[in-house]
Parts: sequence; C-alpha cells; structure tokens
Amino acid sequence: MVSQVEDVLAFAPKVNRVTDALFRPVERYFAPRSFGLDNIPNDRPVLFVGNHTIYGVLDPILILRSIHKSTGRLPRALADHMHFNVPGWTPYIESMGIVEGTREICSALMADRQSVLVFPGGAREVFKRKGESYKLVWKERLGFIQMALEHGYDIVPFASVGPDNAYSVWWDAEDIDGLLSQRIKQSGFYQKVLRNGDLIPPVARGLGLSVIPRPEKFYFSFGEPISLASANSSSDKEVLMALRNQVAEAIENQIGELLLIREQDTDKSLLRKILTAL
Repeated sequence: MVSQVEDVLAFAPKVNRVTDALFRPVERYFAPRSFGLDNIPNDRPVLFVGNHTIYGVLDPILILRSIHKSTGRLPRALADHMHFNVPGWTPYIESMGIVEGTREICSALMADRQSVLVFPGGAREVFKRKGESYKLVWKERLGFIQMALEHGYDIVPFASVGPDNAYSVWWDAEDIDGLLSQRIKQSGFYQKVLRNGDLIPPVARGLGLSVIPRPEKFYFSFGEPISLASANSSSDKEVLMALRNQVAEAIENQIGELLLIREQDTDKSLLRKILTAL
C-alpha cells in the first residue's frame, strides 16, 4: 500500500497528445457545456462531489478536462476498484490521474493538498435501474464528508446532465435478478463480486439498437463551495448526515437547472436532433 500511495502522489498532469487526440472527437460528439467554473476556488484544494451517470464512463474524463482547461489543475478522481483490472482501460484512466477510491489513497491525496473528485453513489449509481436517470443513490455513505472534515476541505458540488439520455434501459438489475436462482444468489460470486446484485449492469440501447451512445449534448455545472468549518471534526452521525444532505440537495438543484437548460437549448444541428431521437 505504501508503494501504491507513493505512486499516486508522484503523478503530475502533463500534455498527453494521445489522450487529446482520442478525446477531441468525443468532445465534438457530445459537445459538452460547463457552467459555474468560476465557483471553483483557485487558492486552495477542494473536494468535488457529484452525480454518477449510466455506466460511469461517458462524462468523468470530460468533467476532469473541463476543470483542467479552466483552472489549470487536474483533480484526482476516485474510481471503483473494478476499473483497475481491465487491460487497456486501466493505464488510460491512470494517465488522467484517476486512482482507486480507498480511504487510504483519498487521505494521502488530501494530506498532500491535492483536489479530489468523488462520486459517492459509486458503482451502484452507474448501474441505473429504470426511472433512475439523474437520481442520487448514496445509501448511507458518509465517507466523503468525514474525509472533507478531517482534512479541512470545502466541497464543490457538481452535476452532469446528458449521459443518462444517451441510453434507454431495457433490462435493469431487478429484471435480471428475478431470473436468478436462489443457489446463484447464495454464491460468493453474487454476494461478493456482484455485491448482492448492486453490480448487475443494465442492458441498454443507445443509437438505434446499438450500444453506441446517442450524441446527446452534455451539460456540467459547478456550484458554490460548501464550507464544513462549522462542524469542525464532528463524528456525530446526525451532523454528518445533515452535511451530506446539504451537498446532495445542492447537486439535485443543479441537475434540475441543467435539465431546464437542456430542454431550452436550441443550439443543436439537424443531424444531432435526428440521431438523438432514434
């Protein structure tokens, strides 16, 4: 673990021509727009906290690039450990400074005064059920609040709208779970690897009947920093939950604002309008 943390801290963002070459067409495809970038403090590190969208791979790097282009700083995004055993994918996300989301790594980054970005909903929130578009699924998670309090970080709430419209869920985890036998549900694979069904991905379609996402425009919003200073280092669960709910409410309000902007956005080409309707 010590070596892993040292490697994480040694990361320094740099111009990556391969990454830029890959993401220029992605940015043209999704045409992301960012709002509230001036809310990001430039005099101190912060903890960015936001909503995860379907499959969790369409927008995180675009969000990181948006922050980096605006501030010159690249937050260290925390990701589920399942991302770190995929050939080809793991080296790529690591090249963007994305790290495994453990408490040890998060604490080390904050002790080093680096900005951190986290999606409290984790893997469960990306594996959307029907009707869960842009819904926060945080369960009882309080770790990000505890980390921010422990290291004296303000929280910048952010929201992402667009990716959940790029797919339509046909079958979700509940549909698939209903087909599984009790023997499978009692297996170690189901309980540990699939985390009792939380990691069953939805079966969704994008463009036409394909898995290619529809070219929906993406909209990102960054809210005003939320200071936790008044709570000091409280470990009282009610205090922590109240702070968590404050952050969640800020994100949900931003999601609502972005959905309205999306609805009123007339700056779409005819081709984009046709393809997103498929």
